[in-house]
Amino acid sequence: MTLEFARLVRERQADELDAWLERASASAAPAFRSFAASLRRDEAAVRAGMSLPWSTGPVEGEINRLKLIKRTMFGRAKLDLLRQRVLYAA
Repeated sequence: MTLEFARLVRERQADELDAWLERASASAAPAFRSFAASLRRDEAAVRAGMSLPWSTGPVEGEINRLKLIKRTMFGRAKLDLLRQRVLYAA
């Protein structure tokens, strides 16, 4: 079931999501039932993520990079040095 869900997301098969959710909800594994329930709570966003061509991946990567720099500099520098590190970090 896990591989099937990964395929649905990778191939953007939003039309097959209902069938997968039904099978996951009826699964003997509590983890699948819980995951299916959480997907149903925000089903519109899940469907949008599986069908729309836009992605926040590049933005999330930049946010992650900035947070990493901020955490490594915590307590070591003032804003001016942090700014320089963010601007010139690769």
